[in-house]
Amino acid sequence: MKLKLICLLLLFACKVSFAGSSRDSLLDRLNQTIENAHVYDEEKVRQIGALRQALVSGRHLPTEQQFAICQQLYEQFKVFKYDSAFAYARKLHELARIMNDSQRVNYAVVKLGFVLLSSGMFREAGDYLLTVNVRSLPDTARAEYYSLMGRYYYDMSDYSSDTYFAPTYTRQGNIYIDSALMLYKPHSFNYDYSYGLMYQKRQMLDSAKHYYTLTVAHQDLTMHQQAIATSSLGNIYIRIGKQDSAIVMMTRAAMADVMSSTKETTAMFILAELLFKERDVKHASRYIEYAVADASFYGARLRKVQVSAILPIIEVEKINTVEAQKKLLFVYSAIATLLLLALIWLSVIIFRQYKKLQAAQQVITSAHALQQEINYKLLEANKIKEEYIGYCFQINSSYLDKIKKFKKLADQKLTDNKYAEVRYLVNNIDLKEERDELFRNFDRIFLKIFPNFVTVFNSFFKEEDRIRLKDNELLNTDLRIFALIRIGISDNVKIAQILEYSVNTIYTYKTKIKNKAIIPKEEFEERLMDIKAL
Repeated sequence: MKLKLICLLLLFACKVSFAGSSRDSLLDRLNQTIENAHVYDEEKVRQIGALRQALVSGRHLPTEQQFAICQQLYEQFKVFKYDSAFAYARKLHELARIMNDSQRVNYAVVKLGFVLLSSGMFREAGDYLLTVNVRSLPDTARAEYYSLMGRYYYDMSDYSSDTYFAPTYTRQGNIYIDSALMLYKPHSFNYDYSYGLMYQKRQMLDSAKHYYTLTVAHQDLTMHQQAIATSSLGNIYIRIGKQDSAIVMMTRAAMADVMSSTKETTAMFILAELLFKERDVKHASRYIEYAVADASFYGARLRKVQVSAILPIIEVEKINTVEAQKKLLFVYSAIATLLLLALIWLSVIIFRQYKKLQAAQQVITSAHALQQEINYKLLEANKIKEEYIGYCFQINSSYLDKIKKFKKLADQKLTDNKYAEVRYLVNNIDLKEERDELFRNFDRIFLKIFPNFVTVFNSFFKEEDRIRLKDNELLNTDLRIFALIRIGISDNVKIAQILEYSVNTIYTYKTKIKNKAIIPKEEFEERLMDIKAL
């Protein structure tokens, strides 16, 4: 058995070495695969269309059969298009509730958690997954749940990427992966892959490489499994500094993703980064554009932000490459001028054009920086708008419910001629409590968008002048005034109306706080507006 395993590893190592020697040929194959991407996508759409037609035609079928069709549609969409995958996961949940089948209900919640996690909605994914009754699931679904929870905590660790929270998330992820491994069949794809993932998170890269190598060598893998296995091994090669082997693995993973119509992927994006570092701007540019298109099609907001971050860098490098070529042309022209005096006039024109191009490049660079700032402001504004629109609808809905209940109760009392009780109801309305609840809701939503607001705001003051919040207090009046300014409400009259103070009181609060700051007064609000949203 050991001899067989050693031979298998040696054979695979030889394959990787050969692939590294023909990297350009492998990239050519990837380019051809990308050219044919529409063929694979059309086949995917055809299969989805057939399943949708079966669901429409079978709307009178037993609920169990409808559940099975929706499950197939979910599998088609889960790495293809987020909103459709989410819709069918919710449909599975709805059908399971209709059947009153707790096992299927929990299974559907696992599917919902997978889709939300893939889209980068960590909080929502956690809210769903932590409600699952694991005991009601069969072993295969339980293993899937533990594996997904492991990925959830690993992703949380990668996202936080700090020294305080990340280790805790990683340890929690390891616990769930350990649980999954107890249920997977030994030496199966999921078994070897889970071991590789766990060792990778434990920074035991040699062990991770060993298990990922076994995963890649599995027979009869689906295209999606091939993509997962090769991209995982490629990540290990990146970590240990074997760039050529990493490029080979990521190229294979990218091809498998394209052929399986997988849009929720990182292989193409990572491959573009690797090639960009190798100064292969041409391929890097093509692959990052393809990765951006996939992320936009799938609809994962986090992935779109990650992929779009490197796109401007590669595009600038393309411009720099053209610029370098023009500089080289200028040098050749200068040399030719020395040899051929007749070409002096031509070299002067080239020089002038070069200066104009340099000035244009500066304008482009300035415009690009401005566009980046505008894009960030738009993203932040959209975030604030989304959160506060939802907040306003929730608050209005809550107050409408209260008014409805009050109206019903008052009507009943008036009908019964119980006027004293009506007066009691009216006098019993606690406006202060309602206002405090309104402020608490505002504080919670604001800190969700600007979680570092209090810390950064306090950094504007000396230690003794910093704001100390009471227990269970999210914001106080001082912070709330400047929180309103941060979200764009800077008029003292509007702030006074919202907080129910006089305009003079608001002005006094602002002046007192600015006087204590260690930064110049004229820079205070500019620094306040620089506090970043999450």
